[in-house]
Amino acid sequence: MKDTRGIPTVSRLEFYKSAAGILKNPLPFHNRNFQKYGDTFRLNIGFGRKIIFSRDSGFAEYVLQKNQRNYKKSEIQTQDMAKYLGQGLLTAEGELWKKQRKLIQPAFHKKQLAGLLDKVQAAITVELNKIRTNAPMDIFPVFNDLAFQTVVKSLFSSAVGQQEINRLQYITEAAQKMLVRELRQPYLSWYFRFSGKIQRHLDLTDEARQILTRLIEERKQSGKREDDLLDMLLDARYEDGNAMTHDQLVDEILILFTAGHETTSNALTFITQLLGRNPEMQEKVLAEVKSAKNNSEDLMEFLRHCRYTQAVVEEGMRLYPPVYFIDRVNLEDDEFEGKFYPKGSSLLFSIYEIHRHPKHWKDPEQFLPERFLEGKYANYFPFGAGPRKCIGNNFAMYEMVMTVAELVSRYKIEAGTGEIEIQPLITLKPKNAVLQFKLRK
Repeated sequence: MKDTRGIPTVSRLEFYKSAAGILKNPLPFHNRNFQKYGDTFRLNIGFGRKIIFSRDSGFAEYVLQKNQRNYKKSEIQTQDMAKYLGQGLLTAEGELWKKQRKLIQPAFHKKQLAGLLDKVQAAITVELNKIRTNAPMDIFPVFNDLAFQTVVKSLFSSAVGQQEINRLQYITEAAQKMLVRELRQPYLSWYFRFSGKIQRHLDLTDEARQILTRLIEERKQSGKREDDLLDMLLDARYEDGNAMTHDQLVDEILILFTAGHETTSNALTFITQLLGRNPEMQEKVLAEVKSAKNNSEDLMEFLRHCRYTQAVVEEGMRLYPPVYFIDRVNLEDDEFEGKFYPKGSSLLFSIYEIHRHPKHWKDPEQFLPERFLEGKYANYFPFGAGPRKCIGNNFAMYEMVMTVAELVSRYKIEAGTGEIEIQPLITLKPKNAVLQFKLRK
């Protein structure tokens, strides 16, 4: 039987020696191995488990697009994450995923999203009012609230109270932290089960589902249309004319909450830190936004005029991709450029490394938004690629461009010169994002 020939292997001993550092931040460990072994290597983590790490963008494109039928998501998403989030678009596989994607896709078409932009802008305006001026502040909590509020308003309009929002936010973040511990400390799986830690977080998830159930039932009983995402999901019908079951609807909404706010708040925080370190780029954004406001009749047209602002967002997500890894498992044996991958190989693509690979990017460590004014990049995967590319990518881009535009219009952003700190969890989170804001005159 063939094995993973041609793929260098990092020993289990090396993994265990680095375990403490990996728990805190695995990216330096990955980078050292990429530098030592090349763009693809195998890691033996014990208990019969081996993971193949890659920063080969051609291989990523092959797996995610060209030969995507031979690959599925790993148990990290389909089982570990699903136990907290349910079986929705992010965690489902096979026929269930195809069925749900086809059903939900129309709700995220640009024409449908155009009707939500006013709700998004209203949430942005309210949340940016929370920024304190002329004093250092950590901006992440503001963006975390902002991103959660935009998802809430887009889903439920004004039907949800702040107490419920806070509770949903707490539960989604607590579940993520627990999942990170499970994934990075597999040798403590017995402790997590028998200590009741996993069950406590599953109970929290049940509480979130109960809150969402109440909101859905209140909408149904009210008979009132808000033309928000909830109405679109309630209206959606399968080919046989049936609507989603209640449990499936709750699964999809829970995933929209988690995926829809987490990645956006992370990206906005990193982008704002980058702008704070580059005042001349703030001025370019400001000039563009002023011109766009003068030449736009609605928000969608305004967005079309904000090309440089969009490039700022795109470059921020290149350097700090919120989804910093993508995992897949092959259904059958496969081979790519001389390397053999037996059926059932666990593959983990480092988007963080692909986005900084010197083979593909000029001055890869530099923040250069202009590079995205020159065209599209094949080695760029902030929302994934292929059929399973994030369904909310347009929504997220609109929200981020609108937020950056409003932020720079109101404030001058000032930052220190130190390194931007990161905290890799399920998504790439910022750490100690302390900035100072001054009102523009």
